Amino acid sequence: MSDHNLDALICDLVDWVARQPRPYGEVMEAWRTSCPRLAVWEEAVDRGLLARERAAEGGVQVIATPEGMRFLKEMRRERTV
Repeated sequence: MSDHNLDALICDLVDWVARQPRPYGEVMEAWRTSCPRLAVWEEAVDRGLLARERAAEGGVQVIATPEGMRFLKEMRRERTV
């Protein structure tokens, strides 16, 4: 998979999570049907775009990090050029 294709999928994932923190299980379930799911998830976490944190009500949630928000802004800018 090319970096451009992977970046587009990562952008979709980070954008979805950025709208609101998501339970970890929901993130894994939503991306389960995507063939490169693990590569997308792992790359987003490795790049520091998403992080797991304890949810107030218990469990683990996934959040977009400040770096993830910068990535989204950059990707949106590239799409408009």
